[in-house]
Amino acid sequence: MKLNIVKTAIAAAALLSTSVVAQAAEVTLTMSHFLSPKAPPHAKFLEPWARKIEAESNGRIKIEIFPSMTLGGKPPELYRQLRDGAADIVWTLTGYTPGVFPRAEVFELPGVHGGSAKATTLAIQDNFGLVADDFKDIKPLLVHVHAGQAIHLVNGCIDGVQDLKGMKLRTPSRTGGWMISAWGAEPVGMPVPALPQALSKGVVDGALIPFEIVPPFKVHELTKCSVVGANGSRFGTSVFLFAMNKDRYESLPADLKAIIDANSGMAIAEQAGTLWDEIEAPGQMLQKKTGSPVKELDQAATDAFAKLGGAVTAKWVEEAGKVGIDANALVKAAKASVASHSN
Repeated sequence: MKLNIVKTAIAAAALLSTSVVAQAAEVTLTMSHFLSPKAPPHAKFLEPWARKIEAESNGRIKIEIFPSMTLGGKPPELYRQLRDGAADIVWTLTGYTPGVFPRAEVFELPGVHGGSAKATTLAIQDNFGLVADDFKDIKPLLVHVHAGQAIHLVNGCIDGVQDLKGMKLRTPSRTGGWMISAWGAEPVGMPVPALPQALSKGVVDGALIPFEIVPPFKVHELTKCSVVGANGSRFGTSVFLFAMNKDRYESLPADLKAIIDANSGMAIAEQAGTLWDEIEAPGQMLQKKTGSPVKELDQAATDAFAKLGGAVTAKWVEEAGKVGIDANALVKAAKASVASHSN
């Protein structure tokens, strides 16, 4: 009898404790993104970040995560949802809203990104003052990149850029589209969740994606070869935006703002960059296990891609100049900073 009373008391205390913790949340924030909860960016970055904020706020902040666009809408709408307050926090690609982030595009360029997410993400922080106007309508938490684009092909490997002529290739951004056009191929823009069906139905002959995307979207079952440059170099990268609605951030008490700030920008850049470099390995291993090679081009073939990449950079400089950006200075600063973090 006494044992049952004790058990009942413990259960009641536990329930009361849970209720107190639940009531302690002063702020509930919604976070939306386009990948599944099993994808590495969710499991290894977004979820841990949210739980860290909750812990450091002693439960005063609660973050509800809506993966796979379960909060509603389509991936290209994420930035608008954030800006307009439909979501408090989003993680998305800047390339899904072409023209909105003209300065940050510099870090996508093949002549700027050298193949390390860590180096380029740190370079973005070094030069954030040069691109900050792109983000004036929101509260950026981190602007970062992935390890870089490999070319994943449905019908087998290539020996050089000449073999891509006439192919339809998926691109995540307009700079990627310019690069594909420079190769003599046809760019097809689409969010990555639409890629598996496009590959299986022959809508595209291949895609520019990092290896991190291979496992969650089973790209290894839909392609027969992945191509990288000499020494594992990549064909540009994509810029990601992890950000908070500006008004929602400003509405927080000063001490809760401080917690968000302490887990933003340079404070998390190295960790994020390292993570995005590390999550390439599982995709590469899966591709090899299916018998699909990960082909590394020789230096001559890589140089031919690089030469065409130079034309893409020139086009970006011309386009950015039209909207008043000192594009040459931005390219120079970005390259120097990426190089300094690559040593």
